[in-house]
Amino acid sequence: MSDKAVKCVKEDVRNWKLQLKVDKHLADLANMFNAKIQGWINYYGRFYKSELVQVLRYVNQCILKWVRRKYKKRKHKRRAEYWLGKVAQRDTTLFAHWRFGVLPTVG
Repeated sequence: MSDKAVKCVKEDVRNWKLQLKVDKHLADLANMFNAKIQGWINYYGRFYKSELVQVLRYVNQCILKWVRRKYKKRKHKRRAEYWLGKVAQRDTTLFAHWRFGVLPTVG
């Protein structure tokens, strides 16, 4: 993955403005963005897996920002990350990049 492609993908994720979609559920976010994420996995995952993993971790960080903003008890980064990790462990098919193996941390 070239530096230009990484910038474009990250900019695309930033333009989703996930942290502002607190009225949605996690499954709604997955339905909204899975097609795009799966497309990146199909296109870049063939030859640039190491770079793609870094970009997918960035997507997880953006989902983590959403969790911290939506659920007030999970305001602390570690609590939010562990909660998201448990959700990912329970349902690995929710997001396309979780199926690919890029899961958040589990406590």
